[in-house]
Amino acid sequence: MSKLIKVAKTSELGPGQYKSVEIEGEHIALFNVEGKFYALKDVCTHDSGILTGGTLRGHTIECPRHGAQFDVRTGAVVRMPAYVGVETYPVQVEGNDILIKVE
Repeated sequence: MSKLIKVAKTSELGPGQYKSVEIEGEHIALFNVEGKFYALKDVCTHDSGILTGGTLRGHTIECPRHGAQFDVRTGAVVRMPAYVGVETYPVQVEGNDILIKVE
């Protein structure tokens, strides 16, 4: 059964910023791209390193370890060495609250 979890306030993340949040032991990267919020598992599928700490350019996050890139909207691989996409989570904004939908 899925549920919505409040993870941040919209004022905490300006456009082009991101942060790592933890939900039930799962690390999730939360991104603000041009005022829209996206969430994906905070792990590079290439070597299990964290994605936060990498460079965000537009809709693309680059892993700080080996340079794999992922689209934060879909989790799809944009550039190797990763071959497998990253799991994404639906995000809702209610008032000033950012909520992530988890199973």
